[in-house]
Amino acid sequence: MPRKTLLSWSTGKDSAWALQRLRQDPRVELAGLFCTVNAAFQRVAMHGVRLDLLRRQAAALGLPLFVIDIPFPCSNAEYESALQAFVRQARAEAVEAFAFGDLFLEDVRRYRERQLEASGIAALFPLWGMPTGELSRAMVAGGLRAVISCVDPRRLPRGFAGRLYDPAFLAELPQGVDPCGEFGEFHSFAFDGPMFERPVEISVGETVERDGFVFTDLLPAWEQAA
Repeated sequence: MPRKTLLSWSTGKDSAWALQRLRQDPRVELAGLFCTVNAAFQRVAMHGVRLDLLRRQAAALGLPLFVIDIPFPCSNAEYESALQAFVRQARAEAVEAFAFGDLFLEDVRRYRERQLEASGIAALFPLWGMPTGELSRAMVAGGLRAVISCVDPRRLPRGFAGRLYDPAFLAELPQGVDPCGEFGEFHSFAFDGPMFERPVEISVGETVERDGFVFTDLLPAWEQAA
């Protein structure tokens, strides 16, 4: 029997490609997405994506969305408390596995596994170990479309914020920057691709620097002219 599985969702390209891989796996019953949201600003943690767009994205993927509200500022203890409450809820609803879009950072994987080890919920990593140069090209060639929503200016020039994740973007990345941004160089918002039932129509708003990161605000397309 396939395992009832929830996918940890960041709104970005790696989550989207992990979803695509999970849908192709007969051992998995994909039952929904879960995402942490900054309760004070109603935005996805780290990616800076508006909650409204997150909900539109989940609807375009045809999957239920479970939002985990976290406070701002949020201590590690508060984050873990919110996550553990969700783990208990998921287990009570017969969820057997959580899937993550992590690629190769061993410490991140161990942290995920520790959070679940006493719960009876397995941790799945459908993209684990794939060379990121190869993976980035496969995502673009496979029709995944995403826009860069956040850049760490210590690792990548701010001009990369708001750009499409496409061959030109990959070709222009400075040496040493992971093409999937696995070290936190950049984050993205996926808006179209083979995993979507329909595109998420967006417009690109202003780019601002906040808390040491550069964020490009993304809006539903029709709000640009409002």
